Amino acid sequence: MDYYLITEDPINLAEALSMIDDPSTGAQAIFLGTVRNEFEGRASLGLYYDVYPPMAQSQIRKIGEALKEEFDIRHVVIIHRIGELPVGAASVLVAVSAPHREQAFAAAKAGIDRVKQQVPIWKKEHWADGSSQWHDEPEGTKEPR
Repeated sequence: MDYYLITEDPINLAEALSMIDDPSTGAQAIFLGTVRNEFEGRASLGLYYDVYPPMAQSQIRKIGEALKEEFDIRHVVIIHRIGELPVGAASVLVAVSAPHREQAFAAAKAGIDRVKQQVPIWKKEHWADGSSQWHDEPEGTKEPR
């Protein structure tokens, strides 16, 4: 099953894994991104993710469909959370199943790389000193806020 979602709800890893489970595949690869407690040596309390939902939802679907065409994978799940997330919270999931590990690993890596580069989601860091900062976007990929 393929599944694409932009959500404020926590990522249910067990549910996502059940969506890519397929007896015809011998490999599953999962990337689970989490909110860390520091960035570039500075203490962080969490992140706020902002998004234009229709465009982001459409873009993650396009990424998933492209992964299926480029790699020999059977199923793909891409979920990205939005809103306020504390340190340790899962923020993004890319999960794929394929007949062999090479395709699964390559597709999962390509999937998260493309999500970070192409999907219009912006993040604001909340620093431990009480300040906050929007992160710069990769050149040529997203419109600046």
